[in-house]
Amino acid sequence: MSHWLQPAGGLWFGDKIAIIQKKVPPHFEIASWYRQRELPLQTTTAMGKLKNPKRNSAASSSPYAKAEKATNNVFKFNTNVGQHILKNPGVAEAIVAKAFLKPSDTVLEVGPGTGNLTVRILEKAKKVIAVELDPRMAAEVTKRVQGKPEQKRLEVLLGDVIKMETLPQFDVCISNTPYQISSPLVFKLLSLPNPPRVSVLMFQREFALRLTARPGDSLYCRLSVNAQFWAKITHIMKVGKNNFKPPPQVESSVVRIEPKMGSERPGVSWDEWDGMLRICFVRRGRTMRASWLGSREVLGLCERNYRVWCAMNNIPLDDTPLDLTNGADEMEIDTPAADDDEEFQGFSDHEADDDTPAFFKELNAKQTNFPKTVGKKKKTRVAELIKEKIRKVLEDVTDLADKRAGKCDENDFLRLLSAFNEEGLHFA
Repeated sequence: MSHWLQPAGGLWFGDKIAIIQKKVPPHFEIASWYRQRELPLQTTTAMGKLKNPKRNSAASSSPYAKAEKATNNVFKFNTNVGQHILKNPGVAEAIVAKAFLKPSDTVLEVGPGTGNLTVRILEKAKKVIAVELDPRMAAEVTKRVQGKPEQKRLEVLLGDVIKMETLPQFDVCISNTPYQISSPLVFKLLSLPNPPRVSVLMFQREFALRLTARPGDSLYCRLSVNAQFWAKITHIMKVGKNNFKPPPQVESSVVRIEPKMGSERPGVSWDEWDGMLRICFVRRGRTMRASWLGSREVLGLCERNYRVWCAMNNIPLDDTPLDLTNGADEMEIDTPAADDDEEFQGFSDHEADDDTPAFFKELNAKQTNFPKTVGKKKKTRVAELIKEKIRKVLEDVTDLADKRAGKCDENDFLRLLSAFNEEGLHFA
């Protein structure tokens, strides 16, 4: 069978390689003519039938269509840092619409990726400040507006938004958030001296549910208390994983965060509030008494901080050992069990938790040098005083000793912090 065809419209080829191998000079010349003009040559089957796409296959533009395999490996998405590009334009438009942008707004976008959200934000806002960790993505989003009027209104910052000490002033934050920085990003936005008016953020579904969980819910945690204490949290919509390229392994949700402003904004220190909550939620199923009085690490932390507070306020301390009989002057310290390490994960693992307050980082860095062995330690009067202060706060003042953190609301925690401060116990 011939390896070339001649339809009515002119001459074209099916198998240029076969033509070259047969060394037919006229055919070789025509194939070379096609290659010089970079015209695609169609492939044929053994019977000369063209391979056509199926009629009923999903359109490539559909957000639910299976992503086609890349034809080259030049640009790969790094899913290890949460690179899942939002490809559905309808979802992108809905996210921007829920931000209720003003023409005078400056928007901070975290992780712009290839710019699918960025170009839609630029249609509504005055300026976009895009913070991107990957230089390749930063170049891609820059290309989207190159040579266009929007180019002057886009500022791309290369770096890790969590590690940036200062951020430019902005009014709104919009982000298809890399899931690895979800918690640090929320805490960073809420703890800013001048938080954004509103943040519309894409998160993993479970993380979004934790943000909106109420006391008694299975997902209620420190994140829930912090977010709802400092802001109004609204779940906007669910987003399926087929709306991303490459698709993540989990479903997503979009939430709207509106920080409390003016008289509604709590008048307490963010670091101190969050520091106290870390102790309360060491294990959310434990009673407050067990969380505060049943842990050597917590008691030691409170004692060291109390000493600092006394030194700053020129309050003398009686640091003599207790003179008790029958060996009662010694306090036995047990070796932490295997589950204790899991229990304090997130409480003392400061290197892995970027949103940890500086106070915890400093104290826990010192404590990691102490050997965790069974032994005896002389109990001082200061240590006994700390235990008594904590007992008084939990049992006499707040009546929260037998209550579990997972059942407490923000008013309970606010009363607890106020009572601790009255006793000279601080957490920042």
